[in-house]
Amino acid sequence: MLGAAAAALAPSAWADQLGDISGDIAILRDAYESLHPGLYRYATPERVGARFDALARAWSRPQSRAEAYLSLSRFLATIKCGHSYANFYNQSDAVSAELFDAQRLLPFHFAWIGGRMVVLANQSGDPRLERGAEVLSVDGRSTQSILRALMPYARADGSNDAKRRALLEVRGFDRYETFDIFYGLRFRPGASVRLRARPPGSLRAEAFEVATIDLAARRSIMLPEPRDNEQLWTLSYPRAQTALLTMPNWAVYNSDWDWRGFLDRCFEDIAARGVAKLIVDIRGNEGGNDCGDLVAARLIDAPIAREGYARRTRYRQTPERLNRFLDTWDDSFRNWGDDAVAREDGFYDLRGETETDQIEPRGPRFRGDVDVLIDSQNSSATFQFASCIKNNGLGRLIGAPTGGNQRGINGGAFFLGLS
Repeated sequence: MLGAAAAALAPSAWADQLGDISGDIAILRDAYESLHPGLYRYATPERVGARFDALARAWSRPQSRAEAYLSLSRFLATIKCGHSYANFYNQSDAVSAELFDAQRLLPFHFAWIGGRMVVLANQSGDPRLERGAEVLSVDGRSTQSILRALMPYARADGSNDAKRRALLEVRGFDRYETFDIFYGLRFRPGASVRLRARPPGSLRAEAFEVATIDLAARRSIMLPEPRDNEQLWTLSYPRAQTALLTMPNWAVYNSDWDWRGFLDRCFEDIAARGVAKLIVDIRGNEGGNDCGDLVAARLIDAPIAREGYARRTRYRQTPERLNRFLDTWDDSFRNWGDDAVAREDGFYDLRGETETDQIEPRGPRFRGDVDVLIDSQNSSATFQFASCIKNNGLGRLIGAPTGGNQRGINGGAFFLGLS
C-alpha cells in the first residue's frame, strides 16, 4: 500500500503566536482524504471526520506550540498507520530547537520488560541506576502510568501495541527518541527528577534524586551516523561455523554505499568458509528498502512469491491544490500515470515495479540453519522479511513479536508536509 503518510502543515503552522490555525487542519484533511490509502482501514469515514472536526476546534483556540504538536500527534496516532506521524526530523530548525532540543531528559536508557521500566545504560553517575535496575516511579508517577499516558501518541499499524511500547523505549537508536519527545512535552521534567527504583540485585526500592541530561549528553553515547557511502552492516564470525550478519538499518535509498555488492561478498565468504549456521540480526531496524529480498534469494533453490499484499493508492495524480504543501524524495509519486489502474472501490491498483512478484534464487546459496533475530521495531520492510522467512520455512524467528500488521501497512511512497 502506497500513499501520503505525513502531516501536511501549512506555512503558518508554527507561527510565533498560535491563534486560529484551524485552516492548516483543513489542508491536512484534504491531503489525507485525497491521498492516504489507509485512512479508513481502522475507522469509519464518520469517525475519522469527527476526529478531524475535533482537531480543527482545538486548533482554532489559542495554544502553545507544544500543545499543538501534542494534539496533532495524538490525532495522527488514531489513524493507526505506522508511517503517519509528525516526524521529528521534518520540522524546521526553530520548531526543533523549541520543542525537542531544549528538553531535559531522563539520565538512562531503558526497555519495557513485562510492563516494567528496566535500565539498560546509566548516564546519571548514580550506581543505583546501573544496568538491570527497575525504575518504579518518576516524580511521583508510576512508570506504568507514564507508559499508559504516552501510548496514545505513539505510531503503529493497527492495534500492535508491542510496536508502540518499543518506540517508547530509550535505546540510543535515534537522534530523537520518541519517549524523550513525548515525556518531555507531557510532563516537563526540570533540572532533576525524583526516582523510586530497585537497584540491580536488590529487593528493596529506594527513593533518590538525579540530575536530568540534555540532548547532547543523550547523543554522546550513540554511535556516529554513517556517511552517505559508509558501510551500514557487518558480517562477523562469533564462533566456528557460525556467521552473524548484523543489519540495523535498511534505509539505503539515499545512500551511495553498494549494499548489494556487500551482500554478494558476504555470501561468497560464507560459502568459502563452509559455514553451517547463519544468524541475521535485524533488531531495532524499522525497515527501509527491501534489502531482505537479497538475503532470502540466497536461501532458496526455486523462485518464491513475494508477500501476498496488494499495492494500492487513493489517487492517480496529486491534486494541484495540494502540490505546494507536499514534499517527497521521488516526484514520480505525484503522478502514477498508467501504472495506477482504477478499481470500483475508489482505489487504484499499482502496476509497474510490482509486476515482479517473485524472489528469484541468487547464488551462492546458503543451505545451513538460519536464525533471524527480531523485535517490535520491525514494522515495515523488516516485518515483511520476517514474514517471508516464516511463511516459506526459510529459518527460525527468535525474539519479540514484530511491529507490523498482517492486515497490511502503508509503505513505499511518502509525502511530508511543507511547513
